[in-house]
Amino acid sequence: MPVSIIAVVVGLLLLVWSADRFVEGAAATARHFGMPPLLIGMVIVGFGTSAPEMVVSALASWQGNPGIALGNAYGSNITNIALILGLTALISPIAVHSQVLRKELPILTIVTGFALYIMWDLKLTVLDGWVHLAVFSALMGWTIWQGLQQRGDSLGKEMEEELIVHQMPLKRALLWLVIGLTLLIASSRVLVWGTVNIAQSLGVSDLIIGLTIIAVGTSLPELASSVIAVRKNEHDIALGNVLGSNLFNTLAVVGIAGIINPLGFERVVVSRDMAVMAVLTVSLFIFGYGFRGTGRINRFEGALLLACYIGYTSYLVMSVFT
Repeated sequence: MPVSIIAVVVGLLLLVWSADRFVEGAAATARHFGMPPLLIGMVIVGFGTSAPEMVVSALASWQGNPGIALGNAYGSNITNIALILGLTALISPIAVHSQVLRKELPILTIVTGFALYIMWDLKLTVLDGWVHLAVFSALMGWTIWQGLQQRGDSLGKEMEEELIVHQMPLKRALLWLVIGLTLLIASSRVLVWGTVNIAQSLGVSDLIIGLTIIAVGTSLPELASSVIAVRKNEHDIALGNVLGSNLFNTLAVVGIAGIINPLGFERVVVSRDMAVMAVLTVSLFIFGYGFRGTGRINRFEGALLLACYIGYTSYLVMSVFT
């Protein structure tokens, strides 16, 4: 047990560090090859911040641990909205200026409803996995088109300023890209091994472990980047990190897990966890869209999101002991 706990702690720390290096390297490399800043913010950063979830869920699915695979994906979405945006909005209310992000808010809501519909039969088949990836590919195509059409969007301007501050030579960018990806895979293997051992030792389901410890751990890159962004008054980056990550998690992460190893799961995944994710996603759409002007997530709404996260997590913890 002590060895497993050490593995989880070391795995999480290395996962967060390697994900950060991977995102920096990928963004700088894309910039060197002429990719517009808006596309870097929407595609590269979104993929990079979801890389921990993607690798962890893929490995868990490969090793026959569906609870970790799904719990990590959906638990990260809950953590991103309720914990990360809740805390970020408490630090500074989040104003939504980007027109691209205002379009992504309803899209994320629709995608969440699509995921509920697909998973309602409590099975994730290979076909379901490919459908997830097909929808994801279509959304990426739309995102690229948007990025090429709306170069003056506020998200692109904020991202360009960040790229100027963190610019690096191409060789160094490629080096961080390779090192980050390699350590991301290695740390994910250590993390999954440790959490599975702990779950088995304590008699806790791997679903609960995936929804809590792993979900928070793999969401730490989004937390760090969103808090730093909002303190720099880069509100669109703070929200964009979460929207991009949740789209990747819901479609790509779950889709890849299903293709690697089709799985069945308990009704509680849909009735409790996906339901909470759906309610939070709809709330984020209502708060951030701005039906009468600029969208804004104020401190009261941030506190409400944070309270939802505390309540949900407390319920999960109590369910272990009942």
